[in-house]
Amino acid sequence: QVQLVESGGGSVQPGGSLRLSCAASRNRFTIGVMGWYRQAPGQRRESVATITRGGNTDYADSAKGRFTISRDNAKNTVYLQMNSLKPEDTAVYYCSVRTIVETTYWGQGTQVTVSS
Repeated sequence: QVQLVESGGGSVQPGGSLRLSCAASRNRFTIGVMGWYRQAPGQRRESVATITRGGNTDYADSAKGRFTISRDNAKNTVYLQMNSLKPEDTAVYYCSVRTIVETTYWGQGTQVTVSS
């Protein structure tokens, strides 16, 4: 079982920045892909950004050019730097990791609110 602890959410004005962090507990199996997802009220959960163990990244179109995902394999931690935030970025952001044996774990979610 992998425990995920997220931090860094909060409220910010449009154009502001936030940095999310997600630390995964040590596990028997190596963590492969790590990612961030978000879910706005009344909307489906959607992928924001993912990163492989080797550092290959993938972003949703809405995140490209504004968000940067990174990870520290030694710390089993993934980060999401969010710049130029917009009101439509308001959502609960979830961290997710998938082990090399294809088991997926989710964090509890952290609220991000962008409002003036």
